[in-house]
Amino acid sequence: MIYKYRVVFDTLDDVIRDIEIREDSTLEDLHNSIAQAFGFDGTEMASFYKSDEDWNQGEEYLLFDMSDGQGDVNMMNETSLDSVFSREKTKMIYVYDFFSMWTFYVELADIAEPEDGQDYPNLMFAQGQLPESPPEKKFEAEELDDFDDDSNDDIEFENLDDFDFDENWN
Repeated sequence: MIYKYRVVFDTLDDVIRDIEIREDSTLEDLHNSIAQAFGFDGTEMASFYKSDEDWNQGEEYLLFDMSDGQGDVNMMNETSLDSVFSREKTKMIYVYDFFSMWTFYVELADIAEPEDGQDYPNLMFAQGQLPESPPEKKFEAEELDDFDDDSNDDIEFENLDDFDFDENWN
């Protein structure tokens, strides 16, 4: 089967790429297809995140394992598309280059039979160009009413003898 994806740049609805790719391809294959479709070289850090219907970010799938063996991680090259996408699970968030935070919404739009003579992955449709640099992201803090108490206001950091640590630790 062929998975057909619509990939939309997060702040500009008119920057779109439609990509079709085989269902047994990996998330790394999809990453490479998206990077190429948007003109990236594909060498920067990137991740996919599972998403619900409201585009809330969930479980992460990494391009490069930077965990240094400190736990289980989901790797793009070990994750087939058909294991994370289905007719019920259609959305993921894709972030490319964590310094620039290029962010895209990836949605499985259709599942179809492969066409004879067609090479996959295939860029089916492209609309719009990315800006020179990604727009600035504004992160707003949630209400912090629970932290408005003044219970820690009487702590003085002038006398380090009151604390149980070695001030010359380094």
